[in-house]
Amino acid sequence: MSQPAIIKSVVEIAERYDAILCDVWGVLHNGQRAYPAACAALQRLRALGKPVILITNVPKPRGPIPRQLDHAGVPRDAWDAIVTSGDAIRFELAARAPGPMFKIGPDDYDRTLWEGLGLTQAPIEAAKFAAISGLNEDDETPADYAGLLQHMKARDLDLICANPDIVVRVGDRMIWCAGAIAQDYENIGGRVIMAGKPFAPIYDLAFHELQQFTGHAADRERILCIGDGVPTDIAGANAQGLDCLFIASGMHGEALWSNGAIDAAKVEAALAAEKVHATYAMAALA
Repeated sequence: MSQPAIIKSVVEIAERYDAILCDVWGVLHNGQRAYPAACAALQRLRALGKPVILITNVPKPRGPIPRQLDHAGVPRDAWDAIVTSGDAIRFELAARAPGPMFKIGPDDYDRTLWEGLGLTQAPIEAAKFAAISGLNEDDETPADYAGLLQHMKARDLDLICANPDIVVRVGDRMIWCAGAIAQDYENIGGRVIMAGKPFAPIYDLAFHELQQFTGHAADRERILCIGDGVPTDIAGANAQGLDCLFIASGMHGEALWSNGAIDAAKVEAALAAEKVHATYAMAALA
């Protein structure tokens, strides 16, 4: 695999692409506040006539996401449409109604994910499948769920995972995500269903949104994906045959930098560890 080209401005490569699929958390904001240079980069791309579809593994339907982006300081003229892992996984959830399901995730955070699907909830002993939007508490770790997963496996329950991300940065903290629990369940032989990045359903939604702007099916050779998640954003772009720009910060902090600048060798090692490749890399979107 060739090394990604290190670039300083996304405008350097803009003429090669007609549309952008951009990650949100870790690229546009850190869970609390926006990255102004990243938002300005997307505004510039849109000014050049490139539709920007935000593609995020947030385990919610897209409805409340614009307001959350407003709160973080992401301007609305930095994007054209949003697709979420929550939207993509609702098709899987609806197909299993009325369940019942055993739910993992904070009630005050994931309520909109289940709304309108006709699903009922039950303890593990009475459930027909399990579903997870995230860990119940931010200070929990995957180890806290080991016994629960064994119980689910003993009942041979499918696990529907609404967010394939393993970790996410919230300010200066790293928080475990639903994907970490799903990964552990797979490791003990459990069946997991996911629809967010890197899986195809969320990209199908993104291509549909893109077609609403262009009026025709997208030329995949003219689409650029942007993201910081190696096993999600970059692996997903690879699976779809799309060029991608790897952001070597976000969830990585400055671990892939040396002396305040992106380190090409560290980036190459991080990508090789997941057996993926990126077309370009930047320290941060700008």
